[in-house]
Amino acid sequence: MVGLGQLALNTAPIFGGALLAAAIGQVRGPDYRAQISQDMDLLDRLPADATARRAELQRTIDARIDDLIDTSDQSRALRRAVTSYHGNWRDVVLLITALMFVYVWWHVNHDRANWLPAFIALILLAVVTAGYTVRGLLGATRSLLRRPRTKPPGLASVSSPSATTVSPDTIVST
Repeated sequence: MVGLGQLALNTAPIFGGALLAAAIGQVRGPDYRAQISQDMDLLDRLPADATARRAELQRTIDARIDDLIDTSDQSRALRRAVTSYHGNWRDVVLLITALMFVYVWWHVNHDRANWLPAFIALILLAVVTAGYTVRGLLGATRSLLRRPRTKPPGLASVSSPSATTVSPDTIVST
């Protein structure tokens, strides 16, 4: 039982990091739309003679609307950047680094209390980076194979008037 308790204590930093990452993913920002709606309701309820308060409240509503627009633009740009990422040499470098860490950790004294949990975490990290690397390499291979073939410079000027080129874009299905 002492071995199991020691294993649980030694895995605490790894699981703590995982819980922290999960908690960060659950954090939500303020709901600007609800705040704007509440402020507009309040603006409608203010008497017409309270011009200073109405002007200040309108200024805060305008600021929140501007923040909402800026946030939308930033999230759209971030989403575009994330979806356009197809992997590159950094994935390969990260995979090699993760594999080197696994190799080095294998040669560390196995009697250390946190050896097994750290080794399992390193293996999982290597598997995840291998997945990203393979995805990037497959995407690069696909784009290389889809690249249009160009004619050699000597044959570019020679063309047959009877030859017809059909591309997939010109095919119309009936």
